[in-house]
Amino acid sequence: MHQAWQLWGNIVIATFVAIPVAVVAVHLLARHRARKGHPFPVRTALADVVAVTGTAPWIWMILTPRAGDSEVSLLPLVDLWATVQGPAQAAFVQVGGNLLVFAALGGMLPVRSPRLASLARIAAVAAGASLTVEILQYVLHLGRVSSVDDVIVNTAGAVLAATATRRWWADRIAAGIVPR
Repeated sequence: MHQAWQLWGNIVIATFVAIPVAVVAVHLLARHRARKGHPFPVRTALADVVAVTGTAPWIWMILTPRAGDSEVSLLPLVDLWATVQGPAQAAFVQVGGNLLVFAALGGMLPVRSPRLASLARIAAVAAGASLTVEILQYVLHLGRVSSVDDVIVNTAGAVLAATATRRWWADRIAAGIVPR
């Protein structure tokens, strides 16, 4: 745990400092949208801000350089299998962290826009975003492993989060309400 704090403590602190800023951002954005006549100003403002503030810290962690060479792992489930065979705490952190990377995005996209309100669309967006991050890790020579397993687990996390928020967006789809 001490090592995790050493590596990511500054990001955790920045995330907690950003929470009041996010609350103000939701308020200002909702007010602006309400003045413009947006049909769901609070819901969409909250979804937008949560998606960004819930995803940005993870991207910051992922794109933080480390010592060593950048590697690519293209065989599905090989890295994941090696991770779960290792120490339980390390597996929990690695798999849990990867599930959370795009969870806020996956959970909030269908709340934000019913046009994205299908698990297949959420999976496509999350997979594309995750693939972009993995490519950036390699191209920027960050000393990290760019793995297809990370894309799979990141995508699964987004889909699970979308499933968890389904009751917030499924009712609007059934009613045919499509915000702009």
